[in-house]
Amino acid sequence: MISHILITVFGLVLFEVISSIDNAVINAHVLKTLPEKYRKIFLFWGIIFAVFAVRGILPFLIIWLANPALSFQQIFTIAFFQSGRIEEYLHQSKPLLLLGGGIYLVLVFLGWLFLEEKKYAFLVENFIHRQSVWFYASSSILFTAIVYFSLKVNPLLALSATIGFTAFFITDGFKKNAEAKEKELMNPSSHIGAWSKILYLEVLDATFSIDGVIGAFAFTMSVPLILLGNGIGAFVVREFTIKGINLISKFAYLKNGAMYSIGALGALMVLESFGKEYPFWLAPLNTSALLAIFLYLSIKEIKMKEKADKMK
Repeated sequence: MISHILITVFGLVLFEVISSIDNAVINAHVLKTLPEKYRKIFLFWGIIFAVFAVRGILPFLIIWLANPALSFQQIFTIAFFQSGRIEEYLHQSKPLLLLGGGIYLVLVFLGWLFLEEKKYAFLVENFIHRQSVWFYASSSILFTAIVYFSLKVNPLLALSATIGFTAFFITDGFKKNAEAKEKELMNPSSHIGAWSKILYLEVLDATFSIDGVIGAFAFTMSVPLILLGNGIGAFVVREFTIKGINLISKFAYLKNGAMYSIGALGALMVLESFGKEYPFWLAPLNTSALLAIFLYLSIKEIKMKEKADKMK
């Protein structure tokens, strides 16, 4: 039991950290334009907001959306005082929760694979990126297929898939806006105040946190474990934002590892929603293995660059 908990929490922390790399990079870049006083304010209140507010409320909100008949008080009671029975209570709604979350994560992965500028780890990534127009066609075909098979099992599954699809495009819009807004915030001639920048970063953090919270349900249905793992991960990301962001930036393929992990977890959630069963350790193993692979590729590239610099 203890080993089960430790493995699950480790996987949650690892996933939260690697899925928040983009968020940490944007935070670090914007914070460099702020005086030290405001950086401390963001780090202190940001931890409270990110860990206790956003990541503390989202798991309950997601479970409530899948179980609207339950009140927030009932969900809280089940989560903390009847945690051993939570899967029993959520047995009917678990497929709905997993399918909506799985669709969301798969679309996050496909959006990165087709549309986003990236450091290519494999030649196929370059090829797929050049076919970016096919993202919308492939996403629509996938969505139609999922809805078709869902209707054969349970019409509510189709609704869940629709919610996951909608959630992706809403949050993706915020993230796309973040890319443009980041340039404006970093412009020395910008008249945007420090408090406005801090507020913007908090809203952005809330948007990015959705990936980590939804992915957490691929690891476990235990809300206390999700809160613990995501909370520790969010705290680690905040520390890296200031102290280790230059180190993270050296590992060119970490983002690739995060996205492949998100895609794999999304696929597991979709398959599990249709009745497939997987051991509890598969999600943590998937995240750890992919991170190890892309860390190796990143370290290999660093060594190649160092070798090339010495030869100059």
